[in-house]
This record gives sequence, C-alpha cells and structure tokens, in this order.
Amino acid sequence: MKFSVSLADRVKNLPPYLFAAIDMMKQEAVKKGVDLIDLSIGDPDIPTPGHIVQRMKKAIEKPAHHRYPSYEGMLSFKQAVADWYKKRFNVKLDPKTEVLTLIGSKEGIGHVPLAFINPGDAVLVPSPGYPVYPVATLFAGGISHIMPLLEKNSYLPDLDAVPRSVLKKSKLMFVNYPNNPTSAVAGRDFYKDVIDFAAKNNIIVCHDAAYSEIYYDNRKPLSFLQIPGAKDVGIEFHSLSKTYNMTGWRIGFAVGNANVLLGLGKIKTNLDSGVFQAIQEASIEALNTKEPVLENIRDIYQERRDVLYNGLKALGFELKKPMATFYLWTKVPKGFTSSGFVTHLLENTGVLGTPGNGFGAPGEGYIRFALTVSAKRMKEAVERIGRII
Repeated sequence: MKFSVSLADRVKNLPPYLFAAIDMMKQEAVKKGVDLIDLSIGDPDIPTPGHIVQRMKKAIEKPAHHRYPSYEGMLSFKQAVADWYKKRFNVKLDPKTEVLTLIGSKEGIGHVPLAFINPGDAVLVPSPGYPVYPVATLFAGGISHIMPLLEKNSYLPDLDAVPRSVLKKSKLMFVNYPNNPTSAVAGRDFYKDVIDFAAKNNIIVCHDAAYSEIYYDNRKPLSFLQIPGAKDVGIEFHSLSKTYNMTGWRIGFAVGNANVLLGLGKIKTNLDSGVFQAIQEASIEALNTKEPVLENIRDIYQERRDVLYNGLKALGFELKKPMATFYLWTKVPKGFTSSGFVTHLLENTGVLGTPGNGFGAPGEGYIRFALTVSAKRMKEAVERIGRII
C-alpha cells in the first residue's frame, strides 16, 4: 500500500509566500558568485542598540525566566508599553486589559481573524499590502475583499467604493500606515473616516503601525488610537522589530479595544505559550531608549533614503520621496512588468528589489526597494542600475 500525504485545501490555495520566493532568488544569485546588493527584505542591518543587548544578557541568567511565560505577557512589559503610548502619542491604556504581548506583530495579525471570522465572512484587505492580511483571512475561512491603494488616492483606500453587499458580510478591516510597501502616511481626517465607517458597519479595525517610528524631517506619524472613538472600534498592532532593530527577537504588542484583545488572547492561549520573559525584560529597556539613539537610527535611514531617491530620480525613475518607513515605492520602466524588472536588475546588476505585484495585483508596475544596506552600497546600487538604464 502506497502512503500519500494530502495538504489541506487552505494550504493548497496559498499563493507562494513572497519573501520565501525572494530568498530563493538570493540563494541562486549567491551560488553564482554575484556580489548581491539586497534591497528586497525589510530586515534592518543596523544592530540592536547595546543597552538592550546588555539588559538581555542579565535577564537571561534569571531562573524565573526559564519557565513558561504568561500567555498575555508580563505586566511589567505591558506597563512599559502603556507608558510608551502615553509618552509618544498621549494615549492612555490600561496595561491589564488594553495591552497584549505578541510574538512579533506578524503573529497577532495572523491570529486575529481566527478569533472573529467565520467561514464566508468578509475581511477588508488593502492591496498592495502585507501578504499576511489575506493569508490570515484564508486560514480563518474568510473572504478577502481587496481595497486597492492607488497613487491617485494617495495610497488610501476608497471606503465608499466597498459594495453594500460586501459590507453586510464584513467583520474586520486591516489598515496600515505608515504603509508597507508604498511608504504612504495617513492623516487625522482619514482615521476619522475609518472610525465612522467601522462604527456604522460594525467592523473591527486592525491598524498595523509597525513603521510609526521610522519617519523623516521630524514629521511624526499619528497613532490610530489618538483619534477619538478609535478604541471603541479597533486595535493597533505594533512591533519592536523596526524601531529598535529587533527583528530576530520576535516581540510586539497589540493595544486598544479590550474585547478585541480578549478574543485574540483566547487564540493565543490555545496556540502559543507567550514570549520568553527575558526578551520581555530587554524590551522594557528598549521602550525606554533615549531619543538621541532613535534619532541616530532615523538619520542613517534618511541618508540612505536621500542617496537612493536622488539617484533614481536622476536616472529618470518615477517615485515620491517617502516621509516614513524605510522603503521606496518606484514605478518600473516602460516595457517591464514588476517581476520582469526585478529579474532584469538581478541578472544584470546584482541589485535585488521586491516586485510590487507580490504585494497584490494593484502593485503591478512598481518595485519596492528597502533601505537596509549602507549609504555606500546604496550609491553603488544606483551606479549599477545607471549602467543598464
């Protein structure tokens, strides 16, 4: 008898994970001896600040941290999150009920539809956008209704364009500003519209704010929760990954509506065992980082942004200078598709970007570059691209 393995439909129906495909391209290029300049993945190359690492070294020696952590997170960490929100956004949070510790914001985003979506329910998903939004919806048995993010609308979704028939089935909506991949930022009026829209249609808002602390020219992005009524309709996901260069540490948090967090917490209780407490202790240190340290990180990204932006503009590329995130969202030259141009660049220059259509169909015609190499390497990338344009 021949034994066979059959995947579940939810896995069979998965699109290829964008960044896994990018990894394959990188590996093949390296095997060929290519001097790769990787501008594809949003993984900071700047080390985690030393004071955070030192706190981790001390914390990891504490036997109390070697046991199972609490599911919802240490109260001391959640208090640090609440204090940070008060200081940064003047938003008051109850650390016991309005803060939930996550194994990175990706984990929370991936789990939240499981708490609220039944098969056939609709989730409003921005596109181009983080691939986890539609995948999480699929795993919960939901249906993604795509909200296109178009340049003519400043990469904000047109809420009025969502059909009434979809609204009747919609239970949840993802929003993400500063935006990955477009680098767009949202203002107070947009968030007011989102809150009114959600309240009118009884839709939970899940705002992904992972890039709120990577901004330029002292133009600080808003938190969704700064707008009156936001806590009534939704939650905000945040991550220490980008702000403190802690992508490998895997810690984040969700804050806001206590009932929504309670539902998400029930999923987590059954599917994970919480964040290693030594990491939570080090993250308390991170949330109390002195402002000059963070300004230095932003200055590094701003220098890189200016090098790449000015270089690409001089070569004739169409793009806008980002005011936040560490991405440049760039139109590909005429005659190329997104994927075709990524392949063309990699094969002829050794520079790797991410195809815009990998973030959803409305991203076709664009390429995303990440500012995650040094300014010197960024200049070299521009020089290489210039040779084939």
